[in-house]
Amino acid sequence: MLAALATLLVFQCLGEGLSYLFHIPVPGPVVGMLLLLAYLGLRPASVAALEATALELLRHLSLLFVPAGVGIMVSASALRGDVVPVVLSVAISTTLAITVTALVMRAMLRRQRGPSDKAGERA
Repeated sequence: MLAALATLLVFQCLGEGLSYLFHIPVPGPVVGMLLLLAYLGLRPASVAALEATALELLRHLSLLFVPAGVGIMVSASALRGDVVPVVLSVAISTTLAITVTALVMRAMLRRQRGPSDKAGERA
């Protein structure tokens, strides 16, 4: 488990470093995740080594939001004048994310069914 956790942290650090070094307008952890995805695509055998640790981290993902929630509560006074724009942006971005996810899922399901199922769908 320690080796898998170290691997995940190395990719996060690589992402942070590349994002900082090349001034990429994408957060470092996202770059690290893309690097990890590429690595796992090139070495599928590594998936099994990381899977148990990744699933364990996902089981406790809600705990990782506690520091962010505390940070928001601490800086709530700074947001007092901007409550309406913040609430609107969260509502709009959430709606947009759900819509895009639904459209992509619908397209992927159609693609997975194949052309033979589409003809039966119209009837």
